[in-house]
Amino acid sequence: MSEIRDNFLRVMERIEKAAQGAGRNPEEINLVAVSKTVESARIKEAIEAGVSILGENYVQEAQKKIDEIGRTVSWHFVGHLQSNKAKYAVRLFDMIHSLDSIPLAEELNRRAEKEGRTMNAMIEINLSGETTKFGAEEERAFDIARRVLNLSHLSLVGLMTMPPYFDDPRLSRPYYIRLRELKEKMIKEGIPLRELSMGMSNDFEIAIEEGATFVRVGTAIFGERKK
Repeated sequence: MSEIRDNFLRVMERIEKAAQGAGRNPEEINLVAVSKTVESARIKEAIEAGVSILGENYVQEAQKKIDEIGRTVSWHFVGHLQSNKAKYAVRLFDMIHSLDSIPLAEELNRRAEKEGRTMNAMIEINLSGETTKFGAEEERAFDIARRVLNLSHLSLVGLMTMPPYFDDPRLSRPYYIRLRELKEKMIKEGIPLRELSMGMSNDFEIAIEEGATFVRVGTAIFGERKK
């Protein structure tokens, strides 16, 4: 059994245990295996082990991998997306986790219309206020969401966030609580959301306890990333 297969099965066990501990159905949680900088041969190992969703951070890198690996899995974009890459993103990906502005939403909608498809997207919220992180400010979430609801080729499905890195994963909890509460507020205001993309290799159990439906796990599956 390969190291990647062992890692994947271990992560799935952790997801199941965290979900059951929180009184949730483990099937509600989707694992996004983040394959940034991982070579195609190792990604194929992960697919053979059971990975069904891959997350990529860079459009050009993803294009090469999709050409090599194909579309037997779902490809999600989880990095910062520039508007000038929107036309490629709507061709390559099944979901974008990192919508962070109205201009980007409008460009994605325009490009998706040209491709004859509807693009699923989540709004990325920067809850930490860190200038090194992307994402919309929390107070902009409603404006972006309402604009997206009026776009015919963009479907808003949820929210995403990335808290600061902590050695103690429990310190991530307040950020995940805030994102869940923001989702609940938006639902009350008539904005239909069902997904929360939050939690990474070091803290995804905490995210699951707070309602994550997508966890983005790279290192725990593929090992330490190449610099």
